[in-house]
Amino acid sequence: MGRVLHREPREVQHGSHGPGSPFGWVYILATTLFIAFLLFLALSRFGHIRLGKDHERPEFTTVSWLAMLFSAGMGVGLVFYGVAEPMSHLASPPLGIGEPMTIEAGQRAMQYTFFHWGLHAWAIYGLVGLALAYFQFRKGASGLISSAFYPLLGDRVHGPIGWTIDVLAIFVTALGVATSFGISATQMNSGLNYVFGLPEGLAMQVVIIVVVMCLFLTSALSGLDKGIKYLSNLNMILMGAVMLFVLAVGPRLFVLDTFVASIGNYLQNFLAMSFTSGAFVGEEGSAWLEGWTLYYWAWWMMWVMWVGTFIARVSRGRTIREFVAGVLLVPSVLSFLWFSVLGGTAINEELFGGGGISEAVAESLDTALFVTFDQFPGAAFISLVAILLIASFLITSADSAAFVLAMLSTNGDQNPTARMKVLWGVLIAVFAFVLLLAGGLQAVQQVAIITGVPFTILLIGMAVSLYKSVVDDSFPGLRPHLPGADRRAARRAHAGPSGDAEDQVPTG
Repeated sequence: MGRVLHREPREVQHGSHGPGSPFGWVYILATTLFIAFLLFLALSRFGHIRLGKDHERPEFTTVSWLAMLFSAGMGVGLVFYGVAEPMSHLASPPLGIGEPMTIEAGQRAMQYTFFHWGLHAWAIYGLVGLALAYFQFRKGASGLISSAFYPLLGDRVHGPIGWTIDVLAIFVTALGVATSFGISATQMNSGLNYVFGLPEGLAMQVVIIVVVMCLFLTSALSGLDKGIKYLSNLNMILMGAVMLFVLAVGPRLFVLDTFVASIGNYLQNFLAMSFTSGAFVGEEGSAWLEGWTLYYWAWWMMWVMWVGTFIARVSRGRTIREFVAGVLLVPSVLSFLWFSVLGGTAINEELFGGGGISEAVAESLDTALFVTFDQFPGAAFISLVAILLIASFLITSADSAAFVLAMLSTNGDQNPTARMKVLWGVLIAVFAFVLLLAGGLQAVQQVAIITGVPFTILLIGMAVSLYKSVVDDSFPGLRPHLPGADRRAARRAHAGPSGDAEDQVPTG
């Protein structure tokens, strides 16, 4: 394995053992089945079911909805890894296959970057978001995570089992967003140091955290329909500005060719990548798999309760088919375009230009993006735009996380009070400061990887629960209390589209 994968002082050490081979097959099988499950729901007769009553329509416009879920789901990670991941794979090819720093390595680098940030990640988010939105808005359940398990657990969701699920969701959400907050502060600090020469260190990172905290608390107090929505739209504008700039001054033909070719490689090798485990890839390949792919699947699992809850909250009124198309496909394509522009530009410069970017990535992932911008005229301007984009993404993520934590800690209240949002916003900033002070970001990420296993099991249960409920929704004559034979008879007897399901899930 190449040095690039080990030179990450603040981010998790890719290349080190993540969740470990005993659990690798669980992540690999589960995440791929989540994609199949969502596509099945969308393409089947269940796709017409609305996340709300039949007469309800979406609360937000499609553009704002997509912007909000994209900003919450990926956000800062895209900026951090936009150059760093493709360049890391170029220098140390995935699974240890191929020669580093070659055209073939570049092709494989983009293919696996798409794999890590594409359908699998969004299927994890989408499953939780769909289940929560369905039970909250269709069935009238509370906004708690445990409410999605009612078809499986019954009234036990109001007892110790349900409380454990909800408390675990709050804990992991707070830990995840605080870690993200700390990582983002370090990247902003590195960018400001690289571009403007501002000092780099804990003191400046604390200043950044305080400033960002004040900004996202202002946003949180303005509500979903103003603060988060406007910031999410701003994120898309800033992302578009960065990509258009790079296309205008960079190797646009190579970038566009990379986008098309990498989508083809991704789709062509989708099943092979999705089911690759450590069994037949050798020691080096297994270490790479655990340090990248399995780490990512575990990390998405840690974020899933926060992002999934937020996606559910802004998706009221969508049909299942609309939801899956919007959550699974559109963000994946946008991510592919982003990585093609930034990663493709960096690969082109490394292979056919002056080079030097791989050394910068090996030295620090925080500055990889700014080193790439340095190859073009107007670098200071576009670097400043990128720093603003990081800040905007961070504010949006922290804002949405404070909203979700306030929801989960007030019995699933869909519109938590400003006081609760401010309280959680301050706590998030304090957690991030403590983690930075203790140098514990990497340790927290290792905790995230461990908690990914039980969350994977929870998501499997959530999928089963959702399926049981949509079947009953789509076949009104079928009711959960009927014996198995009577249920099958009711299903055979039923014909025609679903009626308006009015049966409510008890909320306690």
